Amino acid sequence: MKIPKRKLFLLIILAYVAFSLYAAYNVFFSTKVISRVHRVVKKETGALSDGVKDGGAAPFLARDWNPWEDEQVDYNSALTKKRQAFKQHLSRIDQNEPKRHRVQIWGKAAIGIYLWEHILEGPLNPSDKIAQWREGELQSGKIDFSFYTGPAVVQGHVPLDMNSLVLVLNGREQQKVSYSTRWLEHVQALVQSRTVSHVAVVLLGNEHCNNGFIAPYLKRNGGFVDLLFVVYDSPWVNDKDVFQWPLGVATYRQFPMIRPNAQLITSNRPYLCNFLGTIYKNSSREILMQVLKQSGLDKECITTAREKWLPQETADSLKRYQTALAQSELTLCPIGINTECYRIYEACSYGSVPVVEDVLTPGTCAAGSSSPLRLLKAAGAPFVFISNWKELPAILERERGMSQEQRVDRRRRLLEWYASFRQQMKERFTEVIEETFFKSG
Repeated sequence: MKIPKRKLFLLIILAYVAFSLYAAYNVFFSTKVISRVHRVVKKETGALSDGVKDGGAAPFLARDWNPWEDEQVDYNSALTKKRQAFKQHLSRIDQNEPKRHRVQIWGKAAIGIYLWEHILEGPLNPSDKIAQWREGELQSGKIDFSFYTGPAVVQGHVPLDMNSLVLVLNGREQQKVSYSTRWLEHVQALVQSRTVSHVAVVLLGNEHCNNGFIAPYLKRNGGFVDLLFVVYDSPWVNDKDVFQWPLGVATYRQFPMIRPNAQLITSNRPYLCNFLGTIYKNSSREILMQVLKQSGLDKECITTAREKWLPQETADSLKRYQTALAQSELTLCPIGINTECYRIYEACSYGSVPVVEDVLTPGTCAAGSSSPLRLLKAAGAPFVFISNWKELPAILERERGMSQEQRVDRRRRLLEWYASFRQQMKERFTEVIEETFFKSG
C-alpha cells in the first residue's frame, strides 16, 4: 500500500514531538539512577560539618566521590613511606661521608711547583712552563686543593672563593724577602677583613737559616700564620706549628717531573759517577775535583766544572745534565752554602744514588746528631754519606765490584724510596692542614 507523502511527513513530525517530550520528561521529572562508576560524592567538610548531629553522618555531595579513593590513599601512603626511607638513606650516606674542605694555594716561589706537581701530583694548565698564569685542582685526604701560580698571579687579582690559604714564598735573599713581605702584608689584610681565616706558609728559607723576617707573622708571636713549612734544618722546627720541608728539584731551571720506566731502571749505565756544577774557591768542591784527577777517576765519571754559578739553564745544558744523571750510577753532591741541594733530589729522580757530603755548613741551622739533612735521614734515605771527599776512591772501587743485577736492584729501591718519600710528605702536609685548620669543623 502506498503511503501519501503528506501522511509520512506528519508521522515524522509526531515521532519527533513524542521523542522530545520523552526526553524532556527524563531530564526534568524522572528520578536519576547513577551507576557506581559515574557517581561522585563529596564528604561535607568545613561549614557543613556544623550541621552534623551526634550519631549522624556527614552528608555527601555526589560530584566528588571517587570509587578508587581507598586504593589511591594506600598507594599515596606507600609512596610517602618510600620517599621518607630514601631520604633517611641519603642522610645516613651524608653522615658517613667525610666532610670536605677547600684550600687555595698561591705559588709565589718556584718551590710551589715542586709542592704541586712533585709532592701533591696535581695537574697544571696550561702545560706551558713559562705561561703567565697556571692553575690546577686536586683532592687529597678531606681537602679540595686549588693552585694558582705565575707572574700574572698578583695581589687582589686571584679568585679567592674560600677562607683557607697556603702561601708559597721565597726568603732566601733580601730581594726575595722584600717581595715575600708584601705578600704577607696583603694576606694579613685579608685576615683582618675576615676574608681569610686560616693561613699556612711554605717557605724556601735562607740557606743560613736566618728567617727572622717571617717571625712576627707567626701566630705563636701574635701574627696570623697558623703553620710554617720551612726548607733547611731550621731550629724553629717543632712539628707542631713549624715543620721542615724538602728543597726538591730546581723547578726554576725547568727540571721536570721524571716518571720512572723500565729502561731507566734496567739500563747499563756507562759511568760510575757524575758532577756538573760550580767550583767555588777554597771549597770542598775543589778537593773533590782534585781527588778525581789524582785517582784517574775523572775518566770514569762525567764531570763539568764552571767557575761562576748560573741561575738559569739553557735547553742544551739541561739536557746534558739530565743525560749525566741517567748514565751514572752515583751523583756526587758536595756542599754549597747549605748541605741540602737540588742535586740530591734530581739524582733520586733518575735513580742515581746521591753521594752526600755530610757536613754542617756555617749559619744558624740546627746542629745535632741528625743534622744536617735531618728530614731525609729521618725518612731513611738510601744515600752514601761521607765526611771527606778523600773517601771517594774507596767508594768507587766498591762500585766497580758490583754486578749489574745488584745495581739494578739498588736503583729500583732508590726510586721506590723517593716515590714513598714524596707520598709521605703529601700525607703529612694534608693531615697537618686538616688538623690545624679544620679540627673544630
